[in-house]
Amino acid sequence: MIGTTEIALLVGAAVLLFGVDKLPKLARSAGLAKKEFMVGQAEADIAAEQTREEARRRAAAAATAAAAEAAPPAAEPPAPTVPTTTAPPHAS
Repeated sequence: MIGTTEIALLVGAAVLLFGVDKLPKLARSAGLAKKEFMVGQAEADIAAEQTREEARRRAAAAATAAAAEAAPPAAEPPAPTVPTTTAPPHAS
């Protein structure tokens, strides 16, 4: 772990490199960059979840359609048949 001496040395080196007036600006821009990154990551997560949900819906629809095609068609009742006679009607 980093101790207090190491942190003090890092802060001292940063002050020497960037100057006292530049450090707040540098910290602010680093914070804004982190915020933009987090916003972009959240947007990407939302888009990925929407894509996954759409893929699930398509898969469910395809499975339903495949099951409907594979099922045997419903049996239709046979058409009623009318008896036909081949003999001429009898005269009385």
